Amino acid sequence: MILFKNNQNFQEYPYDREDELEKEIVLNSKLFFGKDTIFIEAKKKIETKSFGGSIPDGFLFDFSDGDNPEFYLVEVELFKHDFFKHIFPQITKFFAFFKNSKNQAELVEKIFAIINNSPELKKELKKYLGEKEIYKSIKDTIENSQKILLILDGDKQELPEIIETYADTWGKIVRTMILKKYMNQNDFIYSLDPEFEGLEIPIETPIDGEGKSEDIVYTPFTEEYHLEGLNSEIKNIYSTIKSELQNRDNSINFNPQKYYISIRITKNVAYVQLGKKKVGIVVMLPEDVIEKNINHYSITKLSPGVKQFYNGPCARVNIENSEHLKEVIDLLEIALSSK
Repeated sequence: MILFKNNQNFQEYPYDREDELEKEIVLNSKLFFGKDTIFIEAKKKIETKSFGGSIPDGFLFDFSDGDNPEFYLVEVELFKHDFFKHIFPQITKFFAFFKNSKNQAELVEKIFAIINNSPELKKELKKYLGEKEIYKSIKDTIENSQKILLILDGDKQELPEIIETYADTWGKIVRTMILKKYMNQNDFIYSLDPEFEGLEIPIETPIDGEGKSEDIVYTPFTEEYHLEGLNSEIKNIYSTIKSELQNRDNSINFNPQKYYISIRITKNVAYVQLGKKKVGIVVMLPEDVIEKNINHYSITKLSPGVKQFYNGPCARVNIENSEHLKEVIDLLEIALSSK
């Protein structure tokens, strides 16, 4: 691919070495992941066998939602690497790590030590934590948000099939971004797909039962798949919303897909994403309508790119408790009646 800017063409820069791509991410982490993120370079700061002899390239904390920070193990790979000999076993080792409570405890200790030994990191972290204790905050975040961010410089054709086949691991835990660099002498342009804000939305475009390829065998995702491992509060929030809406209109359908459960009658009007500490619902209504009707839960405004992905005005409602679900249910009714 060639990009054009100010009557100049920019050709894709071919990364010869993995450490070149890693360096780009270290130097531009705020640009790529957002101003409310902290990226810690792992390989230069951690010597451990906790990851099965395979240390990730970095640790990423996302504080864009201050009440529910996210944690990612970051692995950087060149797309020319063999998938099954190199990338697949590397990521698989991280799955095993997340299942080992002892290894997780060691990781918390090491990240805590890194931050304590860096006044700059400590100051930046306290900006988000306030009076919260650093060690406990790191521990809680890693326990509640266990994800792997795989960054490549090109597409790997094996990924869609792997995600479908290993839905409980690759499908639930791994997020993929494609980072490319285009050069014209000393000038350059980056492209990142998807943008980090849209990382938790589905890889495939939301569809209403049409456009699926007949050549692909799709996994029959279920509500149980999405609810597995979640606490009773999150399950209660989801079941209450579902039962209340269907009691009002039994034609309302909750349709489990790979990354979300859509709410629909004839078209999708909302996308439910179930997390360990909150339920996020992207509602297909203008922001001002959502803000007018939601008074007790936080609302996340989405970027133009994410709105374009969902094909219309929308915002995400973040539900952490069941105390005021009526206002969410009423909002969803407005969305359903508008379609």
